[in-house]
Amino acid sequence: MSFFNKILAKLGIGSAEAAPTQTVATDPKPEAITTPAAPAAIALVDVVAQLEQKAASNPQKLNWRTSIVDLLKLLDIDSSLGARKELATELGCPAELMTDSAQMNMWLHKTVLARIAANGGNVPADLLD
Repeated sequence: MSFFNKILAKLGIGSAEAAPTQTVATDPKPEAITTPAAPAAIALVDVVAQLEQKAASNPQKLNWRTSIVDLLKLLDIDSSLGARKELATELGCPAELMTDSAQMNMWLHKTVLARIAANGGNVPADLLD
């Protein structure tokens, strides 16, 4: 499982089964062709509510809205510099940002939230700017 998929799994995103594929019967008659089922709508996961609930019950004061370290800590995922570099590499962080941990962290936080939103997480627009 990729590092980013661990984040999605912790948020309950991406656990839906894939939509069924189209099957064609061996009988060439048009009525023998089965049509695929309509794809299931992606259920939005309220990421903010989950993270706020986790933050409220966490003894540390973690600001997941601005810090990738705090976001990873809330999800109980390794937040070490090595782990963040691994995640940044996986998500395609520009090489020039990888040499400055502060710039990498800002890029990583924004990118992780954007990718969560792209995968069905309900992330407010103000956190994606």
